[in-house]
Amino acid sequence: MRDQTWTAAELVALDLEGTGAQDRQDEAILEIAVVPLAEGRPDMGAAWHSLINPGRWIQPRPWISPGLSGAALTGAPSLDAVRATIAEKLNNRILVGHNIGVDWRLIHLRLPEVEPAGLIDTARLVRHLRPDIKRWNLTGLLAQHELEGEVKALVPDGQPHRALWDAVGAALLLAELVDQLPNAGMATLQRTAGVPHQPERGNDDQLALDLQGEP
Repeated sequence: MRDQTWTAAELVALDLEGTGAQDRQDEAILEIAVVPLAEGRPDMGAAWHSLINPGRWIQPRPWISPGLSGAALTGAPSLDAVRATIAEKLNNRILVGHNIGVDWRLIHLRLPEVEPAGLIDTARLVRHLRPDIKRWNLTGLLAQHELEGEVKALVPDGQPHRALWDAVGAALLLAELVDQLPNAGMATLQRTAGVPHQPERGNDDQLALDLQGEP
């Protein structure tokens, strides 16, 4: 994988919506979206997303995404029903996401059998390119880079803070950020470490892959 052109790698944008870190070991996945990238672009024909019934009633909370509480999840499949599908779509792929460590921790908690090839965090890449920026939320960055319209075109029925919208947004943001790297046309994936087995919150050093432009 070392020195592989980033557009040739098996990248999938991933986003989860869950009950929140406040639930600690009881945190549940409520929605998942997996969007493969083809030549650096979201492949919507191969995209997959699903609501997840956590097996308990979810009360509305400020940090739970709209539409993911109450009766909205009662007809959704259980996590066990889609466990094999998720593993098939994520195993041996490089996971792309905004603050991907948060999604990876929840995946590892609920689906420890999933073994990705690495992680790319668009939030970390923003911090590298624009250390002057103090806020790195995905919605704001998409607006700043004028990508909101493109996300809406690809996810016409979606909305921010839902899994498919955020996964597509992260995929588009990655391409935009790579274009800002020195010698962007030759941007490659550089392995820096193995995928963390039990990632800790807020530890950027546990990312498995970095993007960099070759001189």
